[in-house]
Amino acid sequence: MRRTRGGLRLSALVSAAACLALTLSGCAEVDTTAPSAVRAEGAEGAHGAPAKLGTVDCREAKCIALTFDAGPSENSARLLDILKEKKVPATFFLLGKRHIDTYPELVKRMAAEGHEVASHTWDHQILTRISDDRIREELRRPDDEIERLTGRRPTLMRPPQGRTDADVHRICKEMGLAEVLWSVTAKDYTTTDSALITKRVLDQASRDGIILLHDIYRGTVPAVPGIIDALKVRGYVFVTVPQLLAPGKAEPGRVYRP
Repeated sequence: MRRTRGGLRLSALVSAAACLALTLSGCAEVDTTAPSAVRAEGAEGAHGAPAKLGTVDCREAKCIALTFDAGPSENSARLLDILKEKKVPATFFLLGKRHIDTYPELVKRMAAEGHEVASHTWDHQILTRISDDRIREELRRPDDEIERLTGRRPTLMRPPQGRTDADVHRICKEMGLAEVLWSVTAKDYTTTDSALITKRVLDQASRDGIILLHDIYRGTVPAVPGIIDALKVRGYVFVTVPQLLAPGKAEPGRVYRP
């Protein structure tokens, strides 16, 4: 049986987020699937016909996905303004408690403006440390609220700190959710220096990259215009995570990372 813990307060997110890099550099051994592999799997439809694509074909284009965790927040409206001005779609992995329930209009706006709205759990519980029933609750509550607000139930989630295991995979499969990790982190929880955040992203960016940022931190949103402009100059096309995988699709219970 898993050991349970109390809820993680927003004020504790900085210390929790400090483990993000460690999680992806050896603390957690997780089998992941790359976007290119998903695209190859979905290259043909069920009867050999070409699969349907959106406006971008990442088999040909140099795609990259911009993702934001732990919102919405008081900074999200400005972020959405920037994304609209730059004509860039993003994927938002939203927290429930003190976020979705505090900024429901921003959740609606994200969906209405063409962004992918996904889950980062209800209260940022570390899923590998809690019971199966609590994992289900952490996943069900934000999905219920997002579906109520947008009319569409999420199919993607990002586990807090990227910490996941076989039990989490099994429950995600049961609940129709795929897990999405990342390849680029600005560690924006460690600094308010927007220029440094920009540099960290640009230094790590590569084709099929999934960029992790947090619009809850003061230095992040001001860095976004420079990140977008610099990567466009380098020939990148911004897409949502589902667009990055197309013509394949994320499968519940699987974990995706470049």
